[in-house]
Amino acid sequence: MNAIVLLVLTMLTVSAFNNIITKSNFWRNHKLRAISTKVIGEVSTTSYRLLFTNDDKTISPWHDIPLIDKSTGLYNFITEIPKYTKAKLEVSTKEESNPIAQDIKKGKLRDYHGPIFWNYGCLPQTWEDPNVVHPELKVNGDNDPVDVVEIGAKALPSGSVSQIKVLGVLAMIDDGELDWKVIAINSEDPLASQLNDISDVETKLPGVVSGIREWFRWYKTPDDKPLNAFGFNEVALPKAKAIEVINETHEYWLNLKSGKTDKGKLWI
Repeated sequence: MNAIVLLVLTMLTVSAFNNIITKSNFWRNHKLRAISTKVIGEVSTTSYRLLFTNDDKTISPWHDIPLIDKSTGLYNFITEIPKYTKAKLEVSTKEESNPIAQDIKKGKLRDYHGPIFWNYGCLPQTWEDPNVVHPELKVNGDNDPVDVVEIGAKALPSGSVSQIKVLGVLAMIDDGELDWKVIAINSEDPLASQLNDISDVETKLPGVVSGIREWFRWYKTPDDKPLNAFGFNEVALPKAKAIEVINETHEYWLNLKSGKTDKGKLWI
C-alpha cells in the first residue's frame, strides 16, 4: 500500500513540475494580452522549445516584449527557471525567435545540481555587450540579456511575464565576464508593497541577499569549476544602481538591434 501511495505522489510531483514548465500564459498588460506560449517537443529533451506567440504569430521574448510596462512604469520579467526546479532553461539568444530551451553542454541537457530557491529569468530588451569593458571591474559583458532573481513567494511558470519591482543588483563575475544579477520582486507578491530598495530586503527578509550571492558563488563547483566572484566588495548595490545598469544594457540592446553593434551569432 505504501508503495502505491509513493508512486501516486511521485506522479503528482512530476505532473506539477510539467505544469510549471509548460503552462501557457496570458498577461494583463493590454499590449501583451494576445501573447501566449506554445510547447514544441518534449520536456527534459533536446527537442523542447517554449515558443512565444502573438495572434498566432511567433515572436521573440527577448526583442518583442517591452522592457517597461508604460501603464505602470514597472519592468517586465520573463521567467525562465521557476523556483525549486533544476532544469537550466533559458531564452535561446542564438536561435530563431529566441524560444526558451534547456541549455546543452557537451551534448547533455544541463541541470543545476540542486534546485534554485528563487524564480530566475531575464529582462527583455537588455543586453550585456561583450565588446564593452566595465570601467571599474575591468571585465566584459557576458553576451546575454540581464538576469533577474525574483524573490517572491510564488513559483512563476516558465515563459510567464510578470511585472516586477527592481530592488538592487549584484555584480557577479563568471569566468571573467560580467553577469549582473538584478534582485526584484513580483509586484503582486504580498511583500511587494514593503520592499522598495535592497535595504528593505535585508530588513524584511534577512539572509535572502546573502543566500542569492552564495548560491551563485558555488553552483558551478560540482562541475570542477572555480567559485564565482562579485564586484563592489560583494555588496548588493541599491535600486538606483540597478536601474542604471538596466538603462545602460537597454542602450546596448538598442545598438544591437539597430546594427550599430555587430550581432555575431545572435538572432535579432
